[in-house]
Amino acid sequence: MELGAFSVSLSVKDLQASKAFYEKLGFQVFAGDESQNWLILKNGDQAIGLFQGMFEKNILTFNPGWDQNAQPLNTFTDVRELQQELKAQGLTMESEADENSTGPASFIVIDPDGNPILVDQHV
Repeated sequence: MELGAFSVSLSVKDLQASKAFYEKLGFQVFAGDESQNWLILKNGDQAIGLFQGMFEKNILTFNPGWDQNAQPLNTFTDVRELQQELKAQGLTMESEADENSTGPASFIVIDPDGNPILVDQHV
């Protein structure tokens, strides 16, 4: 199962303090909008998202259809197909992609320890 580009989405209390901290670890701003309280930082192929006031917990994020530089892939497994496969394996969705839609969509599953996993397709 190919889930796409991986990143960790961190729920932060102070976007500027978190940005400064991760910059000291070698991360650089890659994308985002500080005025909307979110940034994506990269260090090589590793990506983290900093999100202030958007969600309660840290989230493991996968992006079908994107490479590690947020560039579209020619071929990938659609988020709705991934959702169907996981549901067939008995996983319960916290939120679901509309299986009758096409294009951007997402779903969330929760792991046994309560960690949210977001599968978020942008293409």
